[in-house]
Amino acid sequence: MSADQQTYTVLGASGFIGAALVAWLESRDQVVHAVTRASLPILLAARRPAGHVIDCAGLTADSRPRPLDAAEAHVGLVARCLSDLQFDSFLLLSCTGVYCRASTTHEDTALLARPADPSDLHRVTKLAGEALCLADPRPEIRVARLSNVYGIGMRPGSFLGRLMNGGLDTGAVEFRGTAASVRDYVRLAAVVRLLPAMTTTGRHRIYNLASGRNISHATLAERLRAITGWRTGFAADAPASTQRPIDTTRLNDEFGQTFSDLLADLPALLAFAQERRCSRSTRLLAA
Repeated sequence: MSADQQTYTVLGASGFIGAALVAWLESRDQVVHAVTRASLPILLAARRPAGHVIDCAGLTADSRPRPLDAAEAHVGLVARCLSDLQFDSFLLLSCTGVYCRASTTHEDTALLARPADPSDLHRVTKLAGEALCLADPRPEIRVARLSNVYGIGMRPGSFLGRLMNGGLDTGAVEFRGTAASVRDYVRLAAVVRLLPAMTTTGRHRIYNLASGRNISHATLAERLRAITGWRTGFAADAPASTQRPIDTTRLNDEFGQTFSDLLADLPALLAFAQERRCSRSTRLLAA
């Protein structure tokens, strides 16, 4: 192994972020152990050195249909990794959705949750996993709170993936939220670059990984109409999501400015989604 080559273990390696992270690390000649749900028991039983562990395993933002799976992915798995794995560092991927009831979005902000509210299940389990990490005295255990990650290969069930698939299918997009609702979006390319840096050189134990800029559903809908001509609408009975912009001061001070511009990147994302559909149709016709 060369002096600049390190070993990484990526949990959730078949997911959107995990697969991209594995590819990025391998392109830089790092030693990578890609761990999926099927191979996870083997990793935990082996008790071999895992190097730098990045935990990308987890459920999407809506965990209500699968509460026990959410608890296992966000809490149970974290507990077993901290207990059983031999690692140089451990980085847990959490989400900026934990700030939804907070008045500020700095990493040290006190956070609120309503356990009786089913919509809070995802946040509560994420926070429990974070608490396990941050209660451990080892400084090499860290947490990264990610906003909405976008890029090539987004899953159909993701927020943007669902919007684009709906538009490609019907020529119309319906937002499950009001026009005034906002989200922060961060490029996948920035995420896979920054996660290893946090893992190996991070000076803090928790980071927000976001663009720091909110985009409203109304602005996103206008951009989609301008590019594609799709009709757009908004759920009439949905509550507005008006989370404050994510504080990225710590991230920018330590790792430099993170540039993400979803509105500028949308044409490329839509072109790829359309091309993938056309390629799939061609393969089906050939078969």
